[in-house]
Amino acid sequence: MRVLGLASYPVEAAATRYRLEQFVAPLAERDIELTIKPFLDSSLFASLYQRNRMVPNAAGLFRAAVGRLGDIVRAREFDLLLVQREAMLFGPPLVERLSMLLGDCPMVLDLDDATYVSYTSPTYGKLASRLKWFGKTDKLIKYSALVTCGNSSIAQHVTMMGKQASIIPTVVDLDKFLPDPAKTDNGIPTVGWVGTHSTFPYLESIFPVLRELAKARRFRLKIVGASVEQIALQGIEVENLKWSLEREIADFQSFDIGLYPMVADEWSSGKSGFKAIQYMAVGIPYVVTPVAACAEIGIPGETHLAASTPEQWYSALENLLDDWDVRRLMGRAGRAHALEFYNLPLQSDRLATALRTASGRKGEM
Repeated sequence: MRVLGLASYPVEAAATRYRLEQFVAPLAERDIELTIKPFLDSSLFASLYQRNRMVPNAAGLFRAAVGRLGDIVRAREFDLLLVQREAMLFGPPLVERLSMLLGDCPMVLDLDDATYVSYTSPTYGKLASRLKWFGKTDKLIKYSALVTCGNSSIAQHVTMMGKQASIIPTVVDLDKFLPDPAKTDNGIPTVGWVGTHSTFPYLESIFPVLRELAKARRFRLKIVGASVEQIALQGIEVENLKWSLEREIADFQSFDIGLYPMVADEWSSGKSGFKAIQYMAVGIPYVVTPVAACAEIGIPGETHLAASTPEQWYSALENLLDDWDVRRLMGRAGRAHALEFYNLPLQSDRLATALRTASGRKGEM
């Protein structure tokens, strides 16, 4: 079976890398050929959220839109269309619909975020919201033969619309995401977070807790991907790094404790809890706000600690900072949990089944 994968972003984006790209080889072993066509190239993706490049970015988006027309024609060469979120970052779902009709192939929609929830871009504001064509995701769900969902919250939304959902969590290759064998209790612990400019406010929400904790405990804070020039917290040594694909695994391995603060809103409820799986994969304990999928991943008290209030965050981090043995045992438990429930072969089987199920509905469009 031949599958055309249309992604919004290039491989540098986690959604493309972990929802599509890493499945190419496993699907090939299951007699499914997946060809991925991203909307943005790597260069445009790197500059997209820089406001001082709005004019060249607009020109780049226009070129990308023209290039997408070729993928509509190319769909005729495939048996199935797999769309990761949306084929283009703006406008109505015309590319998806035309690809289905001209290619005479069913569509599987992949949602790892609640993109059906209205969202205001922190970079481009309401202008981007209007161009995003709110309501597109629900139309895509209606067009789909099946929707693969990052968590049960998204799946519930899909089934309420009368469509079949298959839950496939976002995972990593556990042969690559490995614990650091050299990690020891050899000094000042590193508390770390990896995210993006859009999720950095979640981390900022626990800055008061970290400042208070630093009055009694010594630790380093490592922040990756915030896209903020300077981050200073009184009493804390802060390492603020740009995200790097080449350094991604090493950054996670460098942490002694992972941070995963969230907020309880509709958008966050669609998050797939991916960071928790990455922390467990490299064998480090983490503290998480138990919201939606984040409350479903791992075993509180065994693989991680859960915290909702500032007092709970302080207590959880204090316990982990004070006890190397607890960190070590919790990290091992997390790694074992990831190996059992969040391994790539298991999710590859689920994805292959979903794609075959959808391809069998070719006459139902």
